[in-house]
Order: sequence, then C-alpha cells, then structure tokens
Amino acid sequence: MKKEWTMEETVKMPVIALRGLTVFPNVLIHFDVSREISIKALEEAMASGDPVFLVGQKDIGVEYPEAKDLYTVGTVSNVRQILRTPGDNVRVMVEGGARGSLKRLLRSAPFLEAEVQPIQEEKAGQNSAKTEALIRSTYEMFRQYTELAPKTAPDLLINVLASEDPGYIADFIAQNIAMRNSDKQAILEELRPVRRLERLYRLLTREVEILGLDMEIQNRAREQMADNQRDYYLREQMKAIQAELGEGEGGGDSEIGDYRKKIAEAKLPDEVREKLEKELGRLAKQPFGSSEATVLRSYLDVCLELPWGKKTRERVSVEAARKALDHDHFGLDKVKERILEFLAVKQLAPDLKGQVICLVGPPGVGKTSVAMSVARAMNRKLARISLGGVSDEAEIRGHRKTYVGSMPGRIIAAINQAGSCNPLILLDEIDKLGRDHRGDPAAALLEVLDVEQNSTFRDNFLEVPFDLSDVLFITTANTTDTIPRPLLDRMEVIELPSYTDEEKLQIAKRYLLPKEMKRHGLEKSQLKVSDGAIRAMIVSYTRESGVRVLERRIAGICRKAAMRLVSDGDVKQVKVTDKDLKDFLGAPRYYPERQVLEERVGVVNGLAWTSVGGELLEVEVNVVPGSGKVELTGNLGDVMKESAHAALSFIRSQADRLGIPADFYKEKDIHVHFPEGAVPKDGPSAGIAITTAMVSALTGAPVKRGVAMTGEVTLRGRVLPIGGLREKTMAALRNGIQTVIIPADNAKDLDEIDQTVRNALHFVLVDQADQVLSEAIRTPGGEAEVSRALADNLPGGKSRGAARLRQ
Repeated sequence: MKKEWTMEETVKMPVIALRGLTVFPNVLIHFDVSREISIKALEEAMASGDPVFLVGQKDIGVEYPEAKDLYTVGTVSNVRQILRTPGDNVRVMVEGGARGSLKRLLRSAPFLEAEVQPIQEEKAGQNSAKTEALIRSTYEMFRQYTELAPKTAPDLLINVLASEDPGYIADFIAQNIAMRNSDKQAILEELRPVRRLERLYRLLTREVEILGLDMEIQNRAREQMADNQRDYYLREQMKAIQAELGEGEGGGDSEIGDYRKKIAEAKLPDEVREKLEKELGRLAKQPFGSSEATVLRSYLDVCLELPWGKKTRERVSVEAARKALDHDHFGLDKVKERILEFLAVKQLAPDLKGQVICLVGPPGVGKTSVAMSVARAMNRKLARISLGGVSDEAEIRGHRKTYVGSMPGRIIAAINQAGSCNPLILLDEIDKLGRDHRGDPAAALLEVLDVEQNSTFRDNFLEVPFDLSDVLFITTANTTDTIPRPLLDRMEVIELPSYTDEEKLQIAKRYLLPKEMKRHGLEKSQLKVSDGAIRAMIVSYTRESGVRVLERRIAGICRKAAMRLVSDGDVKQVKVTDKDLKDFLGAPRYYPERQVLEERVGVVNGLAWTSVGGELLEVEVNVVPGSGKVELTGNLGDVMKESAHAALSFIRSQADRLGIPADFYKEKDIHVHFPEGAVPKDGPSAGIAITTAMVSALTGAPVKRGVAMTGEVTLRGRVLPIGGLREKTMAALRNGIQTVIIPADNAKDLDEIDQTVRNALHFVLVDQADQVLSEAIRTPGGEAEVSRALADNLPGGKSRGAARLRQ
C-alpha cells in the first residue's frame, strides 16, 4: 500500500545510485540494474509499496557509493515493473514522480536508504509571449535534432508538440536526447520551468551543431572513399587492358617500368637490389595517390639517386699535391708533411681504405681551406658538413622513412651531393656537437669514422648498408677537450699551430692582399701597402692566432683606397705606410704591454693558452695587515685556486730561507688577483707566477722587467711541465717580453717553436721554484746572493741554478 506524504516533510525511502543515467519527473523509462545494493533497494520498494529515490552518481567508477559520491537532487519515482534477465541482471521500469532533495544517507548496506524531501516546483501559469517564442524555437531545434540524430523515434516530436508546459518540454527532451550526464543533471536541478527550458535550448543548439559537423565529416569521408574505389577500379581495368595488349607491368612508359629499368641499370649490391625490388613490388600494389605510395616513391628516388659504384679517378701524385698545398698555404710544414705521407702510402698501396684526419687549431689558421686543398690535390669531390650546434642523432643517421617528411642523414646527403663514392667529406667544428633528448650525434659518428666498420654503414632512411670505406674524412676542431674520447680515438690528430707575426706578414703579402684587391676591383698599380704597414696592422689592429681579422683590416684599407680613387680623379695610386694606418683604420685597437718594461712589486707576467692562441696573463698580489685571510679574484676556476693555495703552502714552508716572517700568514691578508675579471681562467700553469708574485709582495723585492713565466708548482717547490708552449711564447714575443722561464721538462718542446721566436727570446729552464725566484726577483744583494740564500732548499744543499738557452 502506497504511503501518503506532503512536500514539507522528509521521507525515508530506498535509494538507487544511477551511473551514466538521469531520470526526470513525469517520464516513463526502463533501465538495467546489476549491482546487488540496487537490486535489494528495488525489492524493498516493491515489498513496501514505497517510491524509490533515483539519484545520479558523480563518479561512475565507484562501486559502493557514499553520500559524497551522490548528487543532492534526484527524482522520486514509482517502480512499475521488475523483470529478471539472464546473468543476474534486473530490468526495471519506473515512472518519474517529483524532484527530491537528498537530506541524509541513513545506511549503505544491504542497500542504500536515505531521508528525502520532495521539492516544490514553480507552477506553470499563462505563458508570456517570450515564453511562447522560446517554446517554438525549442520545437524547431528539436525537429532539426530528430532529422540529424540516428535512430530517433518518430513519435518523440509529436509528444513534444502536444505540450505547452515549458518545464515538461525541457524534462521530456532532456530525457530522450544524447548529451553529457552533467548537463542533464544541471537541467534536473533547475526548478524554474522557463530557465530550465532556456538551458535546454542552449544545450540542444550545441548538440545540433555537433551532429551537423559529424554528418559533414561522414559525407566527406564517404565521397573520398567512393573516389578511391573508382580510381582503383579504373586502374585495375587499365592493367587488364595492358595485359591483353601484351604490354605488361614493365612495358611502355609506365612508372613501375621506369623504376625497374633504373634498378637494372644501376650498379647495386645484391642486398640493395633485392630490397629495392621488394619495395617496387609493394608500390605496384598500392592505389594511386595513397600516402604509402608517396613514401615508397620518395624512398626509391633517394636510393636510385645515390652514386652506387661511381668513383672519381684519384690523383695520388705527391708532387702535384705538394704544389697545390704550397700554392694555397704558407707555412704549416708539419701539416703538409703528414698529408703528403698519406698520399705517398696511397701511391704504393692503392687499396688503402679511407682514413680519418682531425685538424686541430685556433680559429682562422686555415683548417677548412687545408681540407679543400687536399680534395683538389687528390681530385676528390668535396662535401662539407657543418656540425656546430647539431644535437639530433637523426641528423647523422637519418629518419625512418615511415615518418612524415623523413630524409637521409647528413652523411648520405653529402655522398649524394658529391656524386661519388670516394669523396672527401669535411666534418667542420666536430668539437661543437651538442646533445639532448633526441640522442647523441657524437655516438652516431662512431660507426661513420671507424674504418673497420663504416663499410656497412646503415642510414635509418635507406635501411640498407652503404660503403663508406673509400671516403676520406677530414674533421676540424678548435680543441680536443670537448670531443668524446671514443670518437677522438678514431681520428689521427694533426695540430695546426698559431701563426707568428712573420708568417702573418708573408700570408698577407702573398694571399690576403691580392685576394682583397681583386674583390674590390683594384689593380696592382693602384694600391701599394708597405711591409711596415702590414706589421703595424698585425701588432696594433689584430690580436689573434689566425688571419681572419687581419683579412678584414686589409679589406678596410681596400675600401678606403677605392673611395679615394673614385672621389678624386687626380689620384692614380694609393700608398699605405705604417704612418698612414690611422687614416685608413682609425686609432690602434691594441697596444703592447708597457708594464712588462717596468719593475713592479707583487706583479708577475704569466703566460696562458686559450683556444684562440696564447695570451699574457698578469698576476697581481697585494699584502695588507690583517688576520691571515687569502682572497682569490679574477673569475678563477678550481684548479687555479688550488695552485694559489699550493704556492702559499710552499712559501710558508720556506719562510725563513726567503727572509719572510714565519707568522706572516697570521698577521697579513693576501689578495691574489688576475685582471680582466670577466674572462674565466683555469689551469695549473700559473703556479710559479703566483709563487713569485707572493714572494715579491711579502718581501717588497720587485720583479725584473721583461720576464714572463709558465709552469705548475708543487708543495715541495718542484716545477712541473705545461702545454701550449708554442702559443705562449708567441704571446710573450708579441708583448715585448725578453726572458721566458719554463719548466725543464718542456725542453723537448722548444724544437716545435718557430725559429723567429727562439732567436728573439731568452729561455730559462727550471725544475725548482727557488730557481724561478732567483731568476725573476731582483734583490739588493744581486742574483748570486739570492741563490746562496736559497741553496739549502735543494737536496744535497747545493743550488743547481737555472739552465739558460738562447738560440
């Protein structure tokens, strides 16, 4: 028997949590129930004759919902029929009664039960003109929906047209159209009929627009499919006609026949030929215009364009190569000698496979141009690959051909560009390779530059091996520090040293000046530049290891000369001497270090090596009263800071011998500074310079003028060898130094120094710090007295003295 209740009271009744379903009032609906708690709630409602409260579940994945998982507004409904179906499911028919509000969930087992209060809705009165217009618009929009939506019952529109109640129209349409469950819940929770219909109209408009777009997409896809089928049928008919005429697949001018002819004529390895014929067979089965056919055509085109088996006739004459190298480059004797040795071996052993040479040197010394000269001398095609900033492994190995826009890597592209299987490939700036999430290109180069493996190099795009063993690879780098060790191990490193001022003079006279005059349209008789002007340009307007900046300065002179010749018709020839440079190039940009000619306390001239050549590196030490703090400034690296602390420890251990108070480290603050603080500095080779500057500052004895030094110092005062001696000595000569103190273990490196530098400098070889101090610091007693004062520092109590060399 059904219980009577009013709108003001709360009623206890069973609850069914609906998943993906919303039930509206005054609507008859049936649905399946599978959860045990919902089935028991239905049985309780049927047994007691009470209504059941149907409320939506927020998260349909929750199996046993609590109060927080349910919406607060649902529908109080009457159960009309229950039908059990196979699989322990129950199909139930309910009739929506009134909206209800969930006040409190009383229990959740064995079924949900709650206190529910029915919601009093606004009663519909006489419709206004605005409401009537809204109802008609909703009629029209629902009619459009029924035309677009598939499987829509035809009597739905009739039921809607039969009512003029805006609330009922909104509930009925919302119950019978497909829309998001959250949108249906929003309509259910709207208690004002007109507002409810407005909300429904907006949602219905959106659904009609979506259905229209969906139908348009389906029609377009259907038309495209029909066109593809038509093309397929026509193509099959064409094949049948060709077969009847006896032309077949390979006959006539058909695309497949052209590809088959190219494959037959190309000198392809067996593995490559089988792969291409297989891909050609796949292409023949593809419909014309399909994306797969486009990929296959691109693949076949790239493979057939490669120079399989094509080689240029190599010239292995050592004399011809020597003439070409001497014609293009001045100096670089060791580099030329190594390249000529390679050619000599090639002349005796023609089957020698390609090798890998790495030219290392500062910018502007001619690394790239040397590689170009070698290619011309050997009659090999040249392909240049710039590796600076490359951080994607696919740049080297290529992309898989299945990707959109895929292409071979740079190595295969260079082979294709050269048009031969034995070109010279120049890998420029190999020390500037990057690395990111897309892979490590340096690792991809390991196979390319390994002469034992690159005969079967596989590009990701080609998917077949390509023989790189006949390729001569030449790489260039400014430094080997950033090249991974496994990659560096595959290359033979040839160092290109910095140019001396004399070499720069000859390069400017023989190569740069004639080249720039030709570029600027000047005849030989129109411009004369003296040797003194070129020397002044090198010293006062450039500071580099190579000649790039010098070339730009010469270009500036040529422009000024061209301007004078054009502006003043009476001028037939322009002469440039060192006194005229200011008019042509402006004020000098660099001045020789005047400080090297002064004797100063606590200031020492060190020598540093950089990737662009040698530099003079001053060390300044200041000692002030304090508490023993040591300050290190000048943008120093960890190694250089450690060198400063090692020097201080050595001085403390020898304080008595050096005439320094034993407790100086408690009462004095020592500040070590390297000027040009914006430039990072690191390395151990400033050790003896820091030691000498500290001793000078602590004793007040000045450092001799015109002296520079380089070497690492240990806690026991030993002087260890350093690198970059050639560049450092050039910097010393460039800055007016007369005496250079170097470690004794670097004596072997003196043979590598240019003879002009050796003749101009006085070299002092040392292996102990006391030798450095006696040579560099001037004391009132003279050098002999300093040496005697320091003699006890040496093993055996004898001062060995410093070895002096002047070539």
